[in-house]
Amino acid sequence: MIKVVIAEDDFRIAQIQEGFLKRVSDVSLVGKALNAKETLNLLEQEEVDLLLLDIYMPDELGTDLLQKIRGDYPNVDIIMVTAATEKAMLEKAMRFGVFHYLLKPVTMEKFIEIIEEYKRKKELFNSRDEIDQSIIDSFFGTSVQAVTNQKDLPSGVDRLTLQKVKEIMFELKGGVSIEEMGEKMGASRTTARRYLEYLVSINVCTAKHDYGIVGRPERKYYLI
Repeated sequence: MIKVVIAEDDFRIAQIQEGFLKRVSDVSLVGKALNAKETLNLLEQEEVDLLLLDIYMPDELGTDLLQKIRGDYPNVDIIMVTAATEKAMLEKAMRFGVFHYLLKPVTMEKFIEIIEEYKRKKELFNSRDEIDQSIIDSFFGTSVQAVTNQKDLPSGVDRLTLQKVKEIMFELKGGVSIEEMGEKMGASRTTARRYLEYLVSINVCTAKHDYGIVGRPERKYYLI
């Protein structure tokens, strides 16, 4: 379970972000802060994995909190959610290793996409005691298998759904059948097969027949 704090001085925006988070599985909101002081108090009181941090808060800039957060709470990951378009703000955030920088207004689709990406990378990192270059490439988003734009995808394959399929496969480390994927996706076997075969075509997963104990062999898919 990913434990999240929202630091946002506009309570209406905080409520919207809270609603977005409810659409993401395995994510729990542990608190909301209206200013910098409340943000630090929550980090002190709660076990937090991810901080959604605004920049323009009434008592202190969110970017000015970064050094203190990195020093006192090094295990807290940060996503900036802000209206600040100044290059200097982005540069400072990057220097303190924020996971992402989202510009308001943030659409629900973009918000969920970034939270899901954060989950995937955190799970990937925590699943290994040692790393290799493929893990590093995947974590930093430089894998040749990464698909970032809808225009790169074939007809009938949606980027967000494709990411969800990969998330499901990561959770089911023992492989997944077309029927199981359809159930997890809430989609038909035809749709599940389309996404799984696409992942095979770009070498993200492999497929083989599982003969089981009785009956005809079942095609199962495994992440590479």
